[in-house]
Amino acid sequence: MAKKAFHLIFPQELIQEPIMFLVARDNNLTLNIRRAKITKVAGEATIELEGKPDDLAKAERVFKERGVRVENVLGDVIE
Repeated sequence: MAKKAFHLIFPQELIQEPIMFLVARDNNLTLNIRRAKITKVAGEATIELEGKPDDLAKAERVFKERGVRVENVLGDVIE
């Protein structure tokens, strides 16, 4: 199993949708939310996903296709 950390930035129209849950579930990944900040106009979350490398790559593509800005996180996500 592999782990990958992402910083996700959600536009206003997506903050009410359970995108992180759905992407993790649909790609057989374990989701760990490390940080999150949601307001009325935007949302940000730093997450770790764990699973097969191909599933991690697919999850990243799905986030982007749904309109989420995805940034890779290097190192420890909790500092």
